[in-house]
Amino acid sequence: MTTTDMPRKVDAGPGRTVSKKRTRGAASGGIRQAVSATTLLWILACLYGLPVLWFILSSLKPASDLFSYPLTLVPHHPTLSGYLTAWRSANFSQFFINTTIVCVITTILTVGVSCCTGYALAKYDNRWLKAFFLCILATTMLPGEVMLAPEFLVVRNLGLYNSFAGIIFPAVLTATGCFMFRQFFLTVPDELVEAARIDGARELSIFLRIMVPLSRPIMLTLAILSFQWRWNDYIWPLLMLNDPNKFTVQIGIQSIVGAQNINWSVLLGASVISMIPLIVIFLVFQRYVMGADINAGLKD
Repeated sequence: MTTTDMPRKVDAGPGRTVSKKRTRGAASGGIRQAVSATTLLWILACLYGLPVLWFILSSLKPASDLFSYPLTLVPHHPTLSGYLTAWRSANFSQFFINTTIVCVITTILTVGVSCCTGYALAKYDNRWLKAFFLCILATTMLPGEVMLAPEFLVVRNLGLYNSFAGIIFPAVLTATGCFMFRQFFLTVPDELVEAARIDGARELSIFLRIMVPLSRPIMLTLAILSFQWRWNDYIWPLLMLNDPNKFTVQIGIQSIVGAQNINWSVLLGASVISMIPLIVIFLVFQRYVMGADINAGLKD
């Protein structure tokens, strides 16, 4: 056996050592990046969470302790008097019922209309649909206050003033919802739709049995956002409603504020009460907001 035929054990060892060093270096670099990103997220969470924590803890303080100096984060004598006074001084039960009716109906209609519109804009090639999509996007460039006057005139002329329908119908079609569904349906492979058409499925069946189940994460995300928008809406219900029995939660909180003075303890308690449904809905449905497997049913 010649010298060239002998295995080079000396060279093999250092090579493995170098690869191990590189692997360890890459792993340590990845750990450092993960730790730095996690630290940054914790810092941002603290920055955003501190005002909310101060707000909630302040609602447990008596009115005399809110502006005492020096300011304190934790209440010395926590009390629920602000919550009880807020619930008793205003017809909060009726406000909650009214707001729930408006939010649920508006959310269902918004998700349904946005899903249909987004599917048509994504899967049908028509120049008029493209022009319609540009018009929808153009509405996002206008401030909401600019649209209040014409929307109010239209709703009043339709005879929907001082009714829940006058609050619901103008909020059904949203540019955000249409854009979300359009962008999602664009990611769905056209081969999935073509395969269903070859099998004899009609357009309505393709939409209801294939596209709608795939878009469930987007539907839930838009549902949470739409419910939140309608629950926190203040300007439009204030313009449309003049019957106290039809007031929503946000108008009810505004009615607590006096003309001469403000009972901050009661106002903070009412504000925290209005946040509870949104927090519960988010905690219940957040686990359903996940990515969809849009390639399910397709073969490689």
